[in-house]
Amino acid sequence: MPAAVAALRDDLPAVVGELTDRLRAELPSYARVPPDLLTLRVTRAVDRGLGVVARLCAAGDADAVPVAARGGGRAPVVAAAAVGTIGDTVPVDDVIHAYRIGVGVVWSRFGAEMTARQATPEELLAIGEQVWSWAGAMTLRIVRRRARQDVGAGTRPESAEGRLGAYVRLLLTTPADPSVARAFAGEPGAARLPFRARAVSGATALTAVVRSLRPWLAVDPAGEPMVTTIEGDAAGLLTARPSTLCRNLVVGLGAAVAAHDLAEEFAAAGRAVRTAAAFGMAGVFTCDELGLRAAVTQTPVLGARLVRQRLAPLHERGDDGAQLEEAVAAYLEHGLRLEAAARTLFVHPNTLRNRLRRFEEVSGTSLRDPADLAEVWWALAHQRVHGRPAAVAPPVRDRRG
Repeated sequence: MPAAVAALRDDLPAVVGELTDRLRAELPSYARVPPDLLTLRVTRAVDRGLGVVARLCAAGDADAVPVAARGGGRAPVVAAAAVGTIGDTVPVDDVIHAYRIGVGVVWSRFGAEMTARQATPEELLAIGEQVWSWAGAMTLRIVRRRARQDVGAGTRPESAEGRLGAYVRLLLTTPADPSVARAFAGEPGAARLPFRARAVSGATALTAVVRSLRPWLAVDPAGEPMVTTIEGDAAGLLTARPSTLCRNLVVGLGAAVAAHDLAEEFAAAGRAVRTAAAFGMAGVFTCDELGLRAAVTQTPVLGARLVRQRLAPLHERGDDGAQLEEAVAAYLEHGLRLEAAARTLFVHPNTLRNRLRRFEEVSGTSLRDPADLAEVWWALAHQRVHGRPAAVAPPVRDRRG
């Protein structure tokens, strides 16, 4: 491992060059930074990152210090005042993005060096988790410093809200160092439930979500709700599961965890809200509560296969096949209750019974077989969420003639 770090330091100019090129290409705010200043800033950041890896290599050695502190003339140590101007002038979200790009570039090269030296996956994983945690801690420090600057300068409240939103997005999307995350999350060590919410219909208004979830929203030390927007959805932290129905919202909920574990649970909350929305549901749900519906949204390949096996023969029969598909869908939706399904379709129960029999004949399915019934439900649910597969053809057994 020390040899891999040394190899990266020997190739430092190339690493810095690759990283600055990506920053300029992907972040317009960084493209406006003077080239010399950006190079110095990136050099210092990479040097600090290698210092973290060096300390991990010397785990247990109380005297282990960052690479930059050892000198050697290879990597200039730039004064903090000189490089701080970049982080203080570009948007916080861009700073967070820049750190992710930087760690990704360095880690990719480091992983290649380690692989060349026959490192085990366990060794790479152990170091990688700590390096990414360090990067999260650094970005959290930037958000905190910017928030303090806003307060000291009397910046408008909208700006302070923007800083809080950036911090909440960071907590929800990037694994963070525990000691740093606790400083921002209100009560030290308190578990929070990450959520992602959207309106049942129309655009999602953050103010409406805050109004509906206010009794359960976590707040920062200043009493502001820890909520923001991510890709058009409302997202944030709750102190407890909402006890009301939230009829106008669909809310995906993760498990209650400490601040540094929120990212994984927020991803689960995202899967839950996408699943519930796809099925036209309203209220608060976890992935576990959505059961097979979550599996339908997350395994489209399997669903497409079941559509071909169970529904393709109907698709070939035009309106008649659509009528049979409608019949079995209503039958399933009403819990296999024939008369209730018939009322929904405005037909006599005997008419529906006849259509279900024809469905079985055409599709080769037995609605009395629990396995067949489950596959038909899955195929219909897949079509509702994902649409029909691009090329729906009858299964092989139906084409043998």
